[in-house]
Amino acid sequence: TALEAPLKALGDLLAGQGQRFAIVVVGGAALNLLGLVKRTTLDVDVLALGDPDSPDPGAELVPARQLPAELAAAGARVARDFGLDPRWLNCKVAEHGSVSFPEGMASRLQWRSYGGLTVGLVERRDLVCYKLHAAADRDSGSVHYQDLLALQPSEAELERAAEWARAQDPSAGFAEVLAGVLEHVKRDSR
Repeated sequence: TALEAPLKALGDLLAGQGQRFAIVVVGGAALNLLGLVKRTTLDVDVLALGDPDSPDPGAELVPARQLPAELAAAGARVARDFGLDPRWLNCKVAEHGSVSFPEGMASRLQWRSYGGLTVGLVERRDLVCYKLHAAADRDSGSVHYQDLLALQPSEAELERAAEWARAQDPSAGFAEVLAGVLEHVKRDSR
């Protein structure tokens, strides 16, 4: 995908500086790198940070509210080199408040190594959770809604995702919007 080259360059740059990081990626970048959707994205949403020196980098994930300074600086250099948006590598997902991880997500991450950068990709069933939650925050024409449809979630996956989304925002207003999104997904995926 279009993201492989910038991620490799970032990993090589970090390795050359003696730096190592483990990040967990969600959203369009994860969908693309896993081959689940074909749309182009040059935006890498970092959900969490892991331990790059552990045999299991996802064993103790920490929500990524902010990128470590060295990683942010290397990301900015890669952005310049590749002509990318300066915030191509970002923590927008975690910046939106306290979003927990779906149960068992860490054990399902698919890890890839790019030199000094280890990237954990959020697995499909967990992406259904995040995309449903994001779609409920937007309209049915949003890229999140379209991504959710592309994932072709089963009824059971949608129910699991809805349960997780309701735990993130237990307000009555969100529950109402979520119910509407679920109706649309069931209708549009027939």
